[in-house]
Amino acid sequence: MTIRVLVADDQELVRSGFAMILDAQPDIEVVAEAGDGTEAVEAVRRLAPDVALLDIRMPRTDGIEACRAISAESGCRTVMLTTFDTDAYVYEALHAGASGFLLKDVRRDDLVHAVRVVAAGDSLLAPSVARRLVEQYTAGGPRRTDPRLDVLTGRERETLLLLARGLSNAEIATELVVSDHTVKTHVGNVLAKLGLRDRIQAVICAYETGLVAAGSPPPGGGAGPGPSPAPGRK
Repeated sequence: MTIRVLVADDQELVRSGFAMILDAQPDIEVVAEAGDGTEAVEAVRRLAPDVALLDIRMPRTDGIEACRAISAESGCRTVMLTTFDTDAYVYEALHAGASGFLLKDVRRDDLVHAVRVVAAGDSLLAPSVARRLVEQYTAGGPRRTDPRLDVLTGRERETLLLLARGLSNAEIATELVVSDHTVKTHVGNVLAKLGLRDRIQAVICAYETGLVAAGSPPPGGGAGPGPSPAPGRK
């Protein structure tokens, strides 16, 4: 199956360079290039790519706003590209619905890997990294009860707490003493009921809804090892 990709960056050389690298792969096709966020959103609506690479700083509509629109309107998954290695941009991008974050000096192989990982439904930041970011940007805020959580069963709430710790499905299965298949069902139910795109969004939701207090680990200890951080992120 060919992965259809949109590349959006206001710098033509950067944009064409990324497109050339990706188009050279046998399983990836660059279906469009865009010079700003507005063009990117329109291209996604018209061509329905699987993955969109979005520069954060673009004219008219920036990458984060474009990501927010794309995430709300389609199943296209987004990877944010930037020269700025700052937690603020990572947090804003993830909160907008991004599934990954890469610096523009990412290696060729890591760029290709990133597209394949995101197209497969995975994310490019370990949930434990997202948890630290959420703690930083929600610290000091009031703990509140969110009625969205009322749709979850008790076991689904436990699953969300363990996701917020950055545990893998196998680790959650061990904690809950259930099968991997059961964990997959619980995780799927949590994401579906709360309207979340992936595990990273689940981590953010756990903190922002007050299920987990920022600055203190969820019950049961600290974050598990989780998947490796995104390529290019040091």
